[in-house]
Amino acid sequence: MSTRSTRARLGRSFRPAGGPLSLTVGAAVAATLVTGCAGKSPSHAASSPPPSVAPTSGSLPLVTTFATLKNIAQDTKAAADGTVTHPIKAIPVSAAPGGPPVATLPDKELGGPTWVPVVETKPGWQRVLLPSRPNGATGWIADGKDKVRTAYSPYTIKVDTSSRRLSLLKSGRPVGTWTVAVGAPKTPTPVGRTFIMASLAPAKPTYSPLILPVGAHSESLDTFGGGPGTVAFHGWPQKSVFGQAVTHGCVRVPSDALQQLAKVPLGTSVSIAV
Repeated sequence: MSTRSTRARLGRSFRPAGGPLSLTVGAAVAATLVTGCAGKSPSHAASSPPPSVAPTSGSLPLVTTFATLKNIAQDTKAAADGTVTHPIKAIPVSAAPGGPPVATLPDKELGGPTWVPVVETKPGWQRVLLPSRPNGATGWIADGKDKVRTAYSPYTIKVDTSSRRLSLLKSGRPVGTWTVAVGAPKTPTPVGRTFIMASLAPAKPTYSPLILPVGAHSESLDTFGGGPGTVAFHGWPQKSVFGQAVTHGCVRVPSDALQQLAKVPLGTSVSIAV
């Protein structure tokens, strides 16, 4: 699993994020509950996970978008090569290779498989980005074919909040660039490196047929619409918003951009810059 050729071979059968999902009822509801992009008024009160999400695994916190982790390392921004990994079953997360577990990474997130980007490797270990607060949280998980499935995503997503532009690249080559809507000055889209965490298709879409939550949260809101302030890519019915800084942190994209993003595998790296 350590060679690029093996990762590429696995990647050919790697399900795109926009492909069919066996969503539970809880996960379908989470499409709006988690991001709350068009939900109720924002709040700075602490949010609680929905009943379908367990807050802990034994004595260790469960690494989900609803969690806040302590004693965990921050992203070093080291160059990543597109490797993404999926725990075959819930796996311990350590702050350092071989260190004591500080959390547990589940094999599913929001009703779909957990895929996270690998940002560093050491013999027997992978350092991965995590979907919990604080933004940029990373942890080490054990490598091995009996523990994780590793694949390769050729895609990269870049968002420039100043120019309000989103670019999608495949193997370093542009797929498309679109004008998007980003966070308003008081609720900015958080900058840094994150990843496509899930693909959710609301049973009754009100503003977007697909919502792509990422592993980052609003830095100004603790909760929004009943969810934990998770940022997401999604569509929007009014084209007039594109090019504006008007959201609560999410990135609203045109329909053709959403169609292209739907092809991107879970775990794909997202870079958000000012």
